[in-house]
Amino acid sequence: MPGDWAGCARVLTPLTRRLPKFPAIITGMAIAETSLSHVYPLGARLNAHGVLELGGCDALQLAREFGTPAYIVVEDDLRERARAYIAAGRAAGHEDLAVVYASKASACTALLRLFAQEGLWCDVASGGELHLALAGGFPPERLLMHGNAKSLDELRAALRHRLGLIVIDNFDEIERLALLVGEGELAGGSDRVARAAGGIAQPVLIRATPDVRGDTHEKISTGQANSKFGFGMEEVPEAIRRVRAIAGLELQGIHAHVGSQLLELEPFRRAAQQLSQLGVFPTWDLGGGLGVAYTASQHPPSIEDYVGAVVGAAREYLGEHSRLLIEPGRSLTANAGVTLYTVESVKRNVSTWVGVDGGMSDNLRPMLYDASYEAEVVDRFGGDTPCVLAGKHCESGDVIVREALLDNPRPGDVIVTPVTGAYGHAMANNYNGVPRPPIIFCSGGDARVVVRRESFDDLNLRDVA
Repeated sequence: MPGDWAGCARVLTPLTRRLPKFPAIITGMAIAETSLSHVYPLGARLNAHGVLELGGCDALQLAREFGTPAYIVVEDDLRERARAYIAAGRAAGHEDLAVVYASKASACTALLRLFAQEGLWCDVASGGELHLALAGGFPPERLLMHGNAKSLDELRAALRHRLGLIVIDNFDEIERLALLVGEGELAGGSDRVARAAGGIAQPVLIRATPDVRGDTHEKISTGQANSKFGFGMEEVPEAIRRVRAIAGLELQGIHAHVGSQLLELEPFRRAAQQLSQLGVFPTWDLGGGLGVAYTASQHPPSIEDYVGAVVGAAREYLGEHSRLLIEPGRSLTANAGVTLYTVESVKRNVSTWVGVDGGMSDNLRPMLYDASYEAEVVDRFGGDTPCVLAGKHCESGDVIVREALLDNPRPGDVIVTPVTGAYGHAMANNYNGVPRPPIIFCSGGDARVVVRRESFDDLNLRDVA
């Protein structure tokens, strides 16, 4: 095996490796390859040696070749989920439905390029995400800009590119847009009167807060009345009046978002019912929020059930012939990715503390939301040793998995935590001067770096003195 691996490394480029697959027969005895729980990427399995395989790539070899921590993303999983959303929209029978990837979940260029190729739209919440989406190949007309505190520069960029939609969040933003279109920032012309006469206008939505709360963590609940996002229902009519009075803006409809990581579908129906009070519009954006399984005990609705429920609610309350937008984020990417770590230390006091070479710099969610994850030793699944999987950072709260069951962990073991394809890379940071991990795409036994690992020198790149 080492000889074969070295040969592969010579043949392929430095950023791509053909990782070995193990045979199904070992020393003359057949050993079944084992499928894993639904929290792992599609097609993930334990190979004939009992080692985790992702996109046809051996996890131990990935760790040896690319180092740890590392985000491993199964490319075929991303494509299958994107196609499932589009197919579910067709099956639900809505004539005009756009699937808009919420790029805040993960916004590296390769991933955005993949979703652009699959025909998705993309929503961005900052000038930086707009830059990444354009670099990833999304045409401006398939981009939508969010944000409760958009800067003048961000709005100016949105207007100059003439994005498909700008979602207006507050009255201050209406005034800023009026100023900018009046100053000639709208793409397609410099004279405001000529633009209005020629029908050139920036399409916009108004974000409404329907006072519907989903069953989710308070920090990712957005649809309640006391929210930093959007207009209260009683404010929306005045917002509509002001937007319609601005030449250069074209009000297309209403946007709403109940919250993220929702495991029940009823809130979407209640939101549509509330929004129906606002009138009839050609476009409705009902946001996203479909939850994912972070642990084997969680069973969120399927993509098909979610899309069917949203389309059904729109048909019942908002009209059959309006354009409908939905904004899945984590449900497109979360389960497609895992993180690999290396065990650095095992300490036993009241608990068994398993210290790994990453933590809150590559996965902030456990500290932000008390998010739950599972973990396994990649070549010894099914352990029964209760452990605390702890990060390397100088914070007592830097714990990745509070109650992990591992197989007799020891230094040098490679650990996997699944469901890190969303909000891992997006929230990664340099706390304690730790370089951010690479992103490795895997498909058909090939592994390639799509975001390189940061170096120590990268930590100084922005220094000016």
